[in-house]
Parts: sequence; structure tokens; C-alpha cells
Amino acid sequence: MEVQELKFLLDLLGFPDYRAAITQIKPNPKTKATERDGICRTLADRQLVGYAEEILTFSISPAGKSLLQLDPTRLPIAEAEVAILTACAESTITPAQTKLEAATRQSVIQGLAEKGLIKAEKIQITEVWLTARGQEYLREEYNPSGTLPVVSLDMLTNYLRFLRKSLRSPEDSFPPNSSPATTTPLPSLEVIKSKPLSDDEIVHLIQKLDRELSTDNYLPIFHLRQKLQPPLSREEFDRTLYRLQRTDRIELSSLQEAMSYSPDQIELGIPQDIGGPLFFIIVTE
Repeated sequence: MEVQELKFLLDLLGFPDYRAAITQIKPNPKTKATERDGICRTLADRQLVGYAEEILTFSISPAGKSLLQLDPTRLPIAEAEVAILTACAESTITPAQTKLEAATRQSVIQGLAEKGLIKAEKIQITEVWLTARGQEYLREEYNPSGTLPVVSLDMLTNYLRFLRKSLRSPEDSFPPNSSPATTTPLPSLEVIKSKPLSDDEIVHLIQKLDRELSTDNYLPIFHLRQKLQPPLSREEFDRTLYRLQRTDRIELSSLQEAMSYSPDQIELGIPQDIGGPLFFIIVTE
């Protein structure tokens, strides 16, 4: 492993849940953003880190132009997607120029890019996190060598804390005056912090949560979001559900009656430009 890659990982260990905005990671004070992002992508190729990115500028693709020539009343895409294609039909634009709400536009734009209807001209990494594989590598496989000092004491402290946390016995995690026998067990719906799941695994997880919670194939999105964030960012999670919907593996239904749910739970749905948020997941397989 290159020195700069090691520093990147050790710097990341200093953040809660080993997750941070990419701008907070500084292997060296003089590391340029392009170099930092290159290190991030290299480590991601080795499955040591994961990252989220956003599209900064984009233009319409030939497929998108062809789609806009169809009958507007029969377009096979959502109204917000049509608005974006129309906005970039003549030139490269930024997300802000789409006039969509900031909370939803990035997920819609990235969905269009995945469909091949727009072309991303400039992309920026926004978040980075240490994967389960990255933790395993640092804990069990990495063997540094050499005599030159290459890391700061702060980075060394991050690494030592990481090792101590990894080596802590289960009994050490119980608060004073309690024991494993008297402590309330953790619920089965614990957060998943491993590498991203495949579409098959996500559908299986939806079905598993539906059975555990007895939601009759009407699983509120916040239950799945709590399982998959992290490692997924909110935008990645939303795009994943849109992808499953496009491939007819699930349906997404809006919330009509809000009295049964808290504002925090409702906020974890997927906002829409018109009407209530998408709130329920229905497996169609």
C-alpha cells in the first residue's frame, strides 16, 4: 500500500463510524483534491472504502433527445425527469438549473444517467467510508515496514483506537452494574455496515423485514433505510429503490394517512414534487 493511501485510511479512522465528507480527508496538508479523489477511487477499487458522488454538470444524450420527441402524454418517465431532460436539451447545465428541489434533484439526475438519458460531464465525490473489508484489512492483514516516519501521532492514535475497539470483548461493552444476562438485547433490525448488497439481497432483506414486522407486503421505507444507511448514502438508497422499481421487482407507494407515523419516520420517505412522499415498498415478485 502506498503511503498516501495508508494516510487516507488512518485519517478516515478518526471520524464517527469511519465515515466523512471527502473534503475532511487530508492525507497531507498539501494534498490536492484531484489527488485525494484519485486515492479514494483506487482504494474503492480494492473494496477498502466506499464513496458517494454527485453529478455537477450534465447534458442530454442521444437517447434522451429521442425520448423527448415522443408524445408528451405517453412518455415512460416521471414528470420531474421530463423537466430535467427539457432543461438540458440545448446545453450542458448544473443541477440548480433544473429548478427542482435540492433534496430530490440529485437522485433524479443520477437515475437519468443510469438510464442513459443524460451524460454526466463533471462528477464529484461527496462522502467516503471505510468498508467492512477495509476494517478487516487494517485489523488483520496490513503489515507496515520501513524506518521513515510517514504518519502523524494523530493518525497513529486513530489506528490504536480502532484496534482497541476491535479487540474489546463483548463484556466490555456493557455499562457499569450490568451484565450480559440483565442487559436488554439489541433488536434484530440492526444497521447493516458491510459492503453494499446486491439487488437480490436487498429484495430478500425487504421480504425479511416485512415478515418480522408483519407489514403485509407494505413495508415503510424508513425500516429499510435504517438498515442500509450507512453504508449507502441517502441518495444511493433512493436510487437503489428507483432501480428496483424500474426493473419491476418492487413498487413504491405514497403515504396517504400520516397520523400513524412520526414526522421523523415520514421524513425518511422519498419526497416527491407533487403529493406526499413515497413511503411504502411492495415486492412484486
